[in-house]
Amino acid sequence: MTQVCDRIWRNARLATLAGREGLGLVEAGLIACAEGRIVYAGPAAGAPALSADDDTDCQGRWITPGLIDPHTHLIHGGDRAGEFEQRLAGADYEAIARAGGGIVSTMRATRDASEVDLVTAALPRLDALIAEGATTVEIKSGYGLSVEGELKSLSAARALGQARPIRVRATLLAAHALPPEFAGDPDAYIDLICREIIPAAADLGLADAVDAFCETIGFTREQVGRVFTAAKLHGLPLKIHAEQLSNQHGAALAASHGALSADHLEFLDDAGVAALAQAGTVATLLPGAFYFVRERRVPPIDALRAAGVPMALATDCNPGTSPLTSLLLTMNMAATLFRLTVDECLAGVTREAARALGLLAEIGTLEAGKVCDLAIWDIERPAELVYRMGFNPLHARVWGGR
Repeated sequence: MTQVCDRIWRNARLATLAGREGLGLVEAGLIACAEGRIVYAGPAAGAPALSADDDTDCQGRWITPGLIDPHTHLIHGGDRAGEFEQRLAGADYEAIARAGGGIVSTMRATRDASEVDLVTAALPRLDALIAEGATTVEIKSGYGLSVEGELKSLSAARALGQARPIRVRATLLAAHALPPEFAGDPDAYIDLICREIIPAAADLGLADAVDAFCETIGFTREQVGRVFTAAKLHGLPLKIHAEQLSNQHGAALAASHGALSADHLEFLDDAGVAALAQAGTVATLLPGAFYFVRERRVPPIDALRAAGVPMALATDCNPGTSPLTSLLLTMNMAATLFRLTVDECLAGVTREAARALGLLAEIGTLEAGKVCDLAIWDIERPAELVYRMGFNPLHARVWGGR
């Protein structure tokens, strides 16, 4: 019996990313979808009888899962080009932050902006990601740093998901920096996050996860632990910014709480690697920030690889340390700066990125039953997606079968 589908893509080469490792390459492949879900992805010779009114000859093009950016800060007011000039003149990230710049300067601009202003400013950044095949994007709050400001940012993130054909995961990052009104009393601000911001975000359905910045210029392990406990009480998954500027053992803390991912990780030690491996927590690497602030300490890639820790990649798009809106360039940076392989880079923005968002059961690979998110490329081999800089070979993007 012939199965009637909505769409079929024939004569394609597939990088299915199915399985734990490798790209799952298929020559002479075929993908079929019905009601937005993949019903078959594999060799055309092994496909069941299929038919669809929309039947496309891909002419040998490559198809990958739609790309996923699992760590962005797309919602913010203003920019920090002036701080970029300061860093060029020799100032470091921590010195700028302690002088009232950094996250707190973006906080002021974000608080002054309306939700409409925030959405309007973020749309070009989101559109740049979409233009390179992104079908899912995580967007953090973290620049409002108040009940009103954080909820406004999360609501703006939700609005972006309505304004464009893309899946948005909104993450509450109220524990990003200490707002000026709580200067000298970080525990009081943590109290506010736990008592008011997390419950409000959960009750309104605005947050899909909770994140925190565990760092000398962020929050201590004990403070982050309190945030995590409050988040878990409201059923929200966890993420963490950890070991970016120093080793505060935040990744191990996140792993002990069963966090989805630990992000940055330049100063991650062997104990932290082991904790991530044991918990199944994804290491999300952010080469754009490493490049932009001219870091010298590379994340422990060999140790992560040897321990079998899944490695995702993300743009970390933000106004201060990674104004990057290209997952293609992110992959190139990960390969050149961190020495990831082509397979690791492509998995990092598909399969492992989905794992970092807790969405691997739905997206991230080309397998029957998953949402039909595709990126179709004018390339001869998958390595071109990592090799080129400033070049976009996307032929077509498919989101939910459309």
